[in-house]
Amino acid sequence: MVIETRRLLLRPVTPTDAPLLARLDADPAVMHYITGGIATPFADIADWVIPRALTESATETGGGLWLASERETGYFTGWFSLRAPRHSSSRELELSYRLHRGAWGRGYATEGAQHLIDHAFSNFRVSRIFAGTMAVHTGSRRVMEKCGMRLISVHQCPDETIPGSERGDVEYDLLASDWATMNFPQAFASRNVPSNSPDARLAG
Repeated sequence: MVIETRRLLLRPVTPTDAPLLARLDADPAVMHYITGGIATPFADIADWVIPRALTESATETGGGLWLASERETGYFTGWFSLRAPRHSSSRELELSYRLHRGAWGRGYATEGAQHLIDHAFSNFRVSRIFAGTMAVHTGSRRVMEKCGMRLISVHQCPDETIPGSERGDVEYDLLASDWATMNFPQAFASRNVPSNSPDARLAG
């Protein structure tokens, strides 16, 4: 299912998208707060990241991985993901996002994340959506806060080789009960686009 925002189209990932994701992860700046700048091996993307996302999207959890493109130009801006934790019995999803440097500072991360949150809470029995990042990653934290998420914990960073890891990782979340009282579900309401529509093809 394609999700349309004011400026973006988010479409589900396919196996043929591995080169796009690999090129995104090859940018050290993009990966700075994730791996310390180390690129994700192509085999990991093709054999693990995409298959896992496809399996997730085939369930009724609301999870999956969506590739984002500008509606006007078709420019690939990055991806957004919702994933059910493996060892949790709660109806919760983890929000992630990763954008090209050329898409930074334009509000795309917030716009896409807000729509994906709205999509999950509106269409699936999700009780909580959470997201995490390094405490020093202020840009990503601002996105979470603009989405209505609250800081709930600070804990040790698993990779102490990344600069800033001594400040730890942070986790934010948004409960379905709080989301229901917010204004952005109306202001940023998603529109689902059939996969065979012209708009959907632009997101390829």
